[in-house]
Amino acid sequence: MTKDQALFNYLLRLADSSLILSQRLAECCGHGPILEEDIALTNISLDLLGHATSVLTYAGKLEAGLPERNGKGRSEDELAFLRSEREFRNVLLAEQPNGDFACILTRQFLFDCWQFYLYESLQKSKDETLAALSAKFSKEITYHLRHSSEWMLRLGDGTLESHERMQNAMNELWMFTGDLFGTDEADALMLRSGIGADLTQVKVKWEKHVAELLSKATLMVPSGIFMQSGSLQGKHTEHLGFMLAEMQYLPRTYTDSKW
Repeated sequence: MTKDQALFNYLLRLADSSLILSQRLAECCGHGPILEEDIALTNISLDLLGHATSVLTYAGKLEAGLPERNGKGRSEDELAFLRSEREFRNVLLAEQPNGDFACILTRQFLFDCWQFYLYESLQKSKDETLAALSAKFSKEITYHLRHSSEWMLRLGDGTLESHERMQNAMNELWMFTGDLFGTDEADALMLRSGIGADLTQVKVKWEKHVAELLSKATLMVPSGIFMQSGSLQGKHTEHLGFMLAEMQYLPRTYTDSKW
C-alpha cells in the first residue's frame, strides 16, 4: 500500500463517520423534544455533512492521482451515493438507530468526544490540507461536545427516569466504542508518515474525559462488555444497509440528475 492509497482510505473513514451520523441526526428533524433542541440537532447534522463533503472532495482529488484510477477520481457525491455498504468505513457507533432521546444524546456524546481529540491531533498533521480542515472542524466539534455534555449532565443527574434511561443507553451503546480506536495498515502508515493521529493517545484522552463526565452525571462506565468491531473491513451492523437504501435512493434511481 502506497502512502497516497493509505491516505485515501484514511480520509474515507473520517468522512464516512461524519456522513452517516449526519444522516442519523437528519432523521431527528421535526422530532426534537423541544424546538430549540430540534434546531440544535439539525445544525449539528449540517455541520457533520459539511465535514464529510470537504473530506470526500479531498479524497476524490487524491483518488484521481492513484495509478489504478487512471486520473478518474470520484466526486464527493459519487463517493457518498454510489458506494455499497461494504465499501463504507464509518465507525459502527455512527450508524446505530436513534432510539429515544437518551440514546441520541449518549451516542452523540461518545462520538463528539472521540472526534474532539481525533481532530485535535490531526491539526498537527503533515498533510497541510488535512491539518487545515481539522482546525476548521475542531471549532464546530467543540460546540458539539459542549452541547452533548450538558445534556448528559442534565439527564444523568436529573430525575430517576432520566437517569435510568441514560444509563440504559450507555450500556447499550458502549459495545461500539472499541471500534472507534481500531487500526489497520493505513492507520499505521499514516502515523509513521506524520499524517494520521495516534489513536492510542486519543483513546487515553477519550477514556479520561468520558469517565470524568459520567461521574459528574452520576452514571456508571459499563464494564465486562464485549466490544464490536469490523468497520475498517467494511463489516457493519444490520442498520447501515437500511440507512443507505434510503439515503442513496434518489441518485441511484435518477442517475442523470444534477443538483
